[in-house]
Amino acid sequence: MFSTLLGTLPIDHAAPGHAGDEARLDDVTALDATGLELISDGGTPAGPTDPPDAVVARWQSASTASAGPVKAVLLGPVSAARSADRGSTAGADELAEQLRPTIAALAAAGCILVEIAEPDASSIATDPSAAATFASAHARLIDGNEGIHASLALPAGNVDGTPPAVLFDLAYASYAFDLIGGPDNWRLIVQAPTDRGIICGAQGLPAGSDRSRELLVWAAHYAASTNGRGLARVGLANAPLGASDPTPSRAEVLSKLAIVAEASRIAAVESGEEMSRLLDPRAVDIRSAAMGRYAPARRRARPGR
Repeated sequence: MFSTLLGTLPIDHAAPGHAGDEARLDDVTALDATGLELISDGGTPAGPTDPPDAVVARWQSASTASAGPVKAVLLGPVSAARSADRGSTAGADELAEQLRPTIAALAAAGCILVEIAEPDASSIATDPSAAATFASAHARLIDGNEGIHASLALPAGNVDGTPPAVLFDLAYASYAFDLIGGPDNWRLIVQAPTDRGIICGAQGLPAGSDRSRELLVWAAHYAASTNGRGLARVGLANAPLGASDPTPSRAEVLSKLAIVAEASRIAAVESGEEMSRLLDPRAVDIRSAAMGRYAPARRRARPGR
């Protein structure tokens, strides 16, 4: 079990130098303080046209500032193509080829996990041509010989309907899904091969969204149960903001990420009895759930009393 951030962390505009690298190092410190086991530098993903040396330097700076492991986040070739060409995915294969030297450079520098974020890939669920383009580009990008853990993040809401082979025939070691904007993504998760990791984006970020740990713990254990995957191949994360979601404050995001981190630690507890003590009893007691309030069952009297 582990916990991580999907997407970006709002910049603290009150901090000096908030527009430059100093702000990102402040973000590393802030993300460390949430208790997440795996963080990024909180910034926007590096793109295919960013020089590999600059991407490596950015990751090294964050890694040095963090007490724990730091992932590098790159914008995937399909989303990069759409951004560069007003919605077209033409050129996605070429952008994938441009990204490969960056991945190789990160691996050589000691980065152990590279996340490829595809926030603009939801059309793969409904458009066979888009799905084919996606599969082709990512097959060029990742072949399993990079020497890193490659993770594919699909923070695009619902991608259920994507042919499983489009995703799981790729050489990614893990996949991150948005389970708030796309709860039907569970149908894809249950078809993921046993040896692939699943990162559950199950914590909403907008103010007023659910703050319970119980749903996150349930998500972790359900993902672990699919195909006998086990908790060792499961992570928890926030769900990225939807297009119509109000932008939460930096403090609100950090608060929600602390909940994700806490839920990850609870989900990893081996003793069911100990786990139940760490959760709201109404979430683990069937009788209480039926009554809508916590009502522990009476103990039966022993014979002779």
